[in-house]
Amino acid sequence: MESRLHKVWGENKGALNGWLSIPSTVTAEFMAMQDFDSLTVDLQHGLVDYQTALTLFQAVQGYGRTPLARVPWNEPGIIMKLLDAGALGIICPMINTAEDAKRFVGACLYHPDGYRSTGPTRAGLLHPNYFGEANRTIISMAMIETVQAVGNADAICSTPGLSGIYVGPSDLAVSMGKSPGMDPTDPEVIANIDKALAAAKKAGIKAGIHCLTPTYMRKMIEKGFDFTTLSSDVRLFISGVAGDVKTFRDLEAGQ
Repeated sequence: MESRLHKVWGENKGALNGWLSIPSTVTAEFMAMQDFDSLTVDLQHGLVDYQTALTLFQAVQGYGRTPLARVPWNEPGIIMKLLDAGALGIICPMINTAEDAKRFVGACLYHPDGYRSTGPTRAGLLHPNYFGEANRTIISMAMIETVQAVGNADAICSTPGLSGIYVGPSDLAVSMGKSPGMDPTDPEVIANIDKALAAAKKAGIKAGIHCLTPTYMRKMIEKGFDFTTLSSDVRLFISGVAGDVKTFRDLEAGQ
């Protein structure tokens, strides 16, 4: 169960994560053909439910990308179900306290480290020694995306078994009374991002962040983040189509 993501981190490199929000195995497969280290199926804000998530895992299987999922909420049932379906890691939104983090990690791990129920229907077929390796290899990333979470970052990051944190800059900005947006430059937002990063480094766990552009991603890797997400399939699709359509219309207007 040692995945590409584990390999990248083992080499002390920053990982490139892709984001799957479109409920289509075709677009998921096209994303998997690109040189991502991992791909995250988004069940929170993506247009994806459990059954679709399962088919997206199947679509990307075989391309060497580490399959992750962002769950809708810190609810054990969906966390366990997605792990059973083959996700090798879970990103969980709105982890605001150490208790939230403990409950999240517990759902990802079997006894004695957690309370996950055993029954890895698909995962066990993909990984013959699944039960023996799961607690050591399953990735759990707690989303830090509120002022409260930043204030509790040291306690959250100290949660036994937690693999890392994942900063959601847009919700973080909103919790500060600011406008949502990716790749923030506001000094106050950046200061809170830095606090979350510092807490992760202090605890010796991984730190990730959702970004919009490759340039911003590189800045975050250079800052010390271990895991950065490039936009999303929806945004990348819209950006490509909108750009070409605008170019055509501009050329048309110039004739």
